[in-house]
Amino acid sequence: MSDNLIDIKNVRHAYQTKNGRLPVLDGLELSVPEGGFAAVVGPSGCGKSTLTRLIAGLMKPDEGEVWLHGELVKGPKSTVGMAFQNPVLLEWRTILQNVMLPLEIVPTKLTKRQQEERARSLLALVGLEGFEEKRPSELSGGMRQRASLCRSIVHKPEVLILDEPFGALDAFTREDLWQTMHKVKSEEPFTGVLITHDLRESIFLADQVVVLSGRPAKTQYVMDVHLTGARDIEHLYTPESAEALNILRHQIQVAQGRATEEAVE
Repeated sequence: MSDNLIDIKNVRHAYQTKNGRLPVLDGLELSVPEGGFAAVVGPSGCGKSTLTRLIAGLMKPDEGEVWLHGELVKGPKSTVGMAFQNPVLLEWRTILQNVMLPLEIVPTKLTKRQQEERARSLLALVGLEGFEEKRPSELSGGMRQRASLCRSIVHKPEVLILDEPFGALDAFTREDLWQTMHKVKSEEPFTGVLITHDLRESIFLADQVVVLSGRPAKTQYVMDVHLTGARDIEHLYTPESAEALNILRHQIQVAQGRATEEAVE
């Protein structure tokens, strides 16, 4: 049995279009150990979002296998949490009620009181203590994304998939949330997969950066990130980080050279 929590083996997938089948993934391989955090980068349209749906069991590959904790993924998994670029919070529910929503869906042994305590503790962890009874429209974009992050981990998933969750935010808010994300990861351990177009984000948050080739995507390059302990934005301005960014930029340029004109996410 593999020591990895996530194992993606020789996955191929194509979409049916009016012009025929459009290959998106072509023999893609990806492994993430338990407790690891992988960032996936690549040209726009190379199938990164398709990859997240396969890991979550929301769709099946045409060929190949996706394994989570030694089990073949055949459908949606309650052990997977997801956070997206759009927080999609329900306006008729308070922030606390939004965070607690997964606990109403995923089976849990927690009492209602314990569920509320769990949600409140997460909101405090991300700096939203005192905003529990607010509605989503009363919060800033960054605050809504913090609440969305709490909702995605409230049921303690084994795997957390983050599909460009910070992409729509301004630079300062985004950097602040990177640090919050690192804090959450240390307090609430999970195995993470981050989809991003931001190379700085990838090396700040992840311990492994996976570069996908142009469509149909394969695993083109894997970089191990050697940042230990608590991370600070200053880490991004070291010679080591500059070298890592240059390597990743080169790999993306190579991948873009292989990309086709059409785009499918």
